[in-house]
Amino acid sequence: MFAHPAVPVRHDESAQSWIAEIDGHLAHADYILEGDRMVFTHTFVPPELRGRGLAEQLVRPALAHARERNLRVVPACSYVATFITRHPEFHPLLAQPKV
Repeated sequence: MFAHPAVPVRHDESAQSWIAEIDGHLAHADYILEGDRMVFTHTFVPPELRGRGLAEQLVRPALAHARERNLRVVPACSYVATFITRHPEFHPLLAQPKV
């Protein structure tokens, strides 16, 4: 597997987004805080930047952030849902469905 170089990812709490800027293009993983739940709503990587593993580089620190703050994760975004499914170490972060 080809290792993608790490890119600087920053957390913009006011925008509720994890962001990476490369060559003037923005990639981001967006969320909404609902009490102790971190609802991931959207992950976007511009076409020019796809295939570099950027979505994962955005989501991993976001999930680490959730773990550090004892937040439960709701993967409303399909990328985050698939990522968590494929990485069992993040399964304990999943929120129980609301009934």
